[in-house]
Amino acid sequence: MSLIFALFAPLVGSIALLLFDRVALRSIRYTALTVSLAAFGFALAAFLGFDASSPQFQMVVDKPWIPSIDAGFRIGVDGMSILFVLLTAITMAVAVLASFKTIHEREKQWYSMLLLLQFSVTGCFVALDTMLFYTFFELLLIPMYFIIGIWGGERRIYAALKFFIYTMFGSMIMLVALVWLSLYVQQTTGHFTTNLLILREVAPTLGLSVQTWLFAAFTLAFCIKIPLFPVHTWLPDVQEQSPVVGAMIVGAVLFKIGVYGLIRFVLEFFPAASFEYATVMCALGAIAVVYGGLVAIVQTDIKRMAAYALVCSLGVVVMGIFSMTPEGLQGAIIQTFNHGLSVSALFLCIGYVTERRKSTTLADFGGLARVMPVFTVFFAISIFSLVGLPGLNGFVGEYLLLLGTFRSPFLNTWVFGIVGAVSGTLAAAYFLKMLQKIAFGKNDREENQVLSDLTPLEIAQLLPATILMLWIGLYPATFMRVSEESTQALVGKLEVLKFGKTTYAESLEKMKHPTKSEHQNNEEHKESSKK
Repeated sequence: MSLIFALFAPLVGSIALLLFDRVALRSIRYTALTVSLAAFGFALAAFLGFDASSPQFQMVVDKPWIPSIDAGFRIGVDGMSILFVLLTAITMAVAVLASFKTIHEREKQWYSMLLLLQFSVTGCFVALDTMLFYTFFELLLIPMYFIIGIWGGERRIYAALKFFIYTMFGSMIMLVALVWLSLYVQQTTGHFTTNLLILREVAPTLGLSVQTWLFAAFTLAFCIKIPLFPVHTWLPDVQEQSPVVGAMIVGAVLFKIGVYGLIRFVLEFFPAASFEYATVMCALGAIAVVYGGLVAIVQTDIKRMAAYALVCSLGVVVMGIFSMTPEGLQGAIIQTFNHGLSVSALFLCIGYVTERRKSTTLADFGGLARVMPVFTVFFAISIFSLVGLPGLNGFVGEYLLLLGTFRSPFLNTWVFGIVGAVSGTLAAAYFLKMLQKIAFGKNDREENQVLSDLTPLEIAQLLPATILMLWIGLYPATFMRVSEESTQALVGKLEVLKFGKTTYAESLEKMKHPTKSEHQNNEEHKESSKK
């Protein structure tokens, strides 16, 4: 029941807040915080109760919803999705707490939208029915549209519309593909269904030409959500115009749905097309790395610099996914989890200084380490985490992503691994520039000399992500073991489909331990080479 409560607690809280008429502001705030903490507690209970030794879906609920088309309320989690459920719960609890000092108008509606967003995002990660998944996928557009459009900056309406149109375009194309898949299942089995567990078994039997079209439809929808080059152009405007908490949610939570969708739907449903276009997807990821990094370096606005930095870092994740190796997929999942923690801390820190300084221009800052030493410590930790400094969580995921990309039997090139390594250099360039300009530059402006350091409430908002960044950096097994079996099972399935009965892993093992005849042949070959 912990998974059900983690899903529905935010929805109940959202509706309850809207029904409040004339109540004290303190009651609204603490009601939202209580609900978000309760949802976190249920998500943590589900995480602790998850059996990491099994790759199967657990905590499954299957109830009829629309019997005529076999659409059901089907939810459950495996090793990949449970991490994202936990990340969502942590981030949204911090978002509610951070709203206490940053949101000062229409607060009842604000907290209601936050909780509705948490409900829809969590639903995307736990849905085991394609119609249910699509419902949650579309539902999250409503709270995000209002969060940007009501509480954003001067060009908030433009940014909200751009986000809405981009996402709606991709999701409508994906809907056509979902309906086509269900019709194909009906032709194959005689039974129309939207059950994800059935669809993922039948979809790989499609021919390559059909898989290619469906692959394109799903990939477009999820790449817009990530966002991946060249469908990333909505991101800088949204990050620039969103309120502090909204920008944090976009960077820490929403992008993760795109990563999850590529793994759960694209790789599992369309393996043949994934093999065929793995190089193309990795090339787009590589372009995103170089393009995002170079554009981030020349930005003068802090929020836009952070937005293009996200494009760069997520390009490496896409390359890890389409390496289709255990290391690459494991790296993509843990790095996505890490990214959510680090980005939430980074955007909170950016929000604190821009609210105090009333500016987002990088040149307006300088020397804040002297007047805001506590802020500088948290800011530096989040920066070093995103750069991939050993001892922090970012290093673990980055190492696995690079290892998976280099070892991939599906890419047959080291170019993408080299580009992935370059991403670390680019990240150091723009993030250290940001840190140097804000914390250690010249403090020659009077406005900077009177800024106050972090309050106890702001420190409390940063502590959860900071503790987890250090924890994962020093002992990543706590979280990595959860997704290990699920990723191994998926990669094993892909290898069998690609290489036949002898998988890539078995081939590597055979190379390590050759048979006697093979050993003799190797020795004879060496002798002939010497002669």
